[in-house]
Amino acid sequence: MSSTVVLVAGGGAAWEAGALDALAARPGVVVLKRCVDVDDLLATAASGQAEVALVGLEAHGLDATAVDLLRRHGVRPVGVVGAGTTGEQARLRASRVGVRTLVPESDIASVGEVVLRPEEALSGSTVARDPEGGPGADPAAVVPAAREPGGVLAVWGPAGAPGRTTVATALAATSAARGRETVLVDADPWGGAVAQQLGILDEVSGLLAAARLATGGVLEERFATVLRSLGGRLEVLTGLPRADRWPELRDWVVEEVLDLARARGQVVVDTGAPLERDAAVDLAGRPGRNTATLAALAEADDLLVVGTADPVGLARLARGLVELAEETGGRPVHVVVNRMRPSLGWSSGEVDQMVRGFGDVASVSFLPEDRAATDRALVAGRSVVELGEGPLAAAVAGLADTLWGPVPGSARPARAGRSARGGRAGRGGRAGAAGRTRVGTPLRRRTGGTTRRR
Repeated sequence: MSSTVVLVAGGGAAWEAGALDALAARPGVVVLKRCVDVDDLLATAASGQAEVALVGLEAHGLDATAVDLLRRHGVRPVGVVGAGTTGEQARLRASRVGVRTLVPESDIASVGEVVLRPEEALSGSTVARDPEGGPGADPAAVVPAAREPGGVLAVWGPAGAPGRTTVATALAATSAARGRETVLVDADPWGGAVAQQLGILDEVSGLLAAARLATGGVLEERFATVLRSLGGRLEVLTGLPRADRWPELRDWVVEEVLDLARARGQVVVDTGAPLERDAAVDLAGRPGRNTATLAALAEADDLLVVGTADPVGLARLARGLVELAEETGGRPVHVVVNRMRPSLGWSSGEVDQMVRGFGDVASVSFLPEDRAATDRALVAGRSVVELGEGPLAAAVAGLADTLWGPVPGSARPARAGRSARGGRAGRGGRAGAAGRTRVGTPLRRRTGGTTRRR
């Protein structure tokens, strides 16, 4: 049985001795070090050996930057609320620095159980028990009971405008049209376009407003105020008004936004293309440019990768799948090949075979080239599925079936060009695929010494 490795940074506080005793008595918990202060805690966390840090919520130096560093090293912070601090004060402080799990000093004997609990079970800066001894505030309590929690689908794709936003808005509109409460989140730090694509004239960015409320510790109760309702069951959290506003976003803000959005229904989040981490972040004291994208991918329940069907787009898609697998630890992904058209000269089956060679692909779907429909949608400020039936809208419906299952009671047949996960034969992963062929080779056939398209 594996153990959970914990760091303790109490700075000599009265609760520290009791916490060490409780952790030592808990099976499955190992205390790696009793750190002197937050600086010592961060230095030890950088070794990559710990999973949880138990630290006083009011400890000197425990700020949003310190919490970001802990999470970047794979260490989940658990804050101890000192005696005399109310539950509301604790939640405000925790929201400001990004700590999502708290335990009051009066209940320090339960800390062994708390550090073993998944953070998802205590999301939203939940206090395990209120310092006065009563039950802590449950963030789900502010969500209307009629809403059914949903999953988070992150829509990602490599550089080159493969159609991430078009696909994300179309899927969100489809989910809402099928009767599901849906939240569309624009988390692209390089300049999101969801608001422009849906004709939303918003003087205030929903994402930046959410970041300010999160810093003030009141996002949970005021989350609904930063959403724009498009009627029916679709709500939108608009993105950055300008790309240079990205330093105002931190990963813990994106995580909290997606947690709260998940409590309202199905979530579709549009992300940016770059995945590089800024090596100078630790020194700069501010988040990296791609922090929002990386946080959204980590928080997502399902990943959808969008690429285009032309040779350049397929090459970028193949490299992107490898890069994404390195970032996410090889999680299975759904792939949608956009702008598929007969003039390219290869079949969906050939593209499917090529794509599966570059990652753990759960499904491959195809969306046809339909410039007229996308142009009409952009001019009208609506998603492509709101303009009526057509080949693109029908293909999006098939993609939604693949991701979320068909509408109950409907017998939608399997669509041509859509393939679910097959056997692993012939898929050699990154090394095998890269060593076996270059991008595009499966799409050509040699005959009589010449190369021609199929």
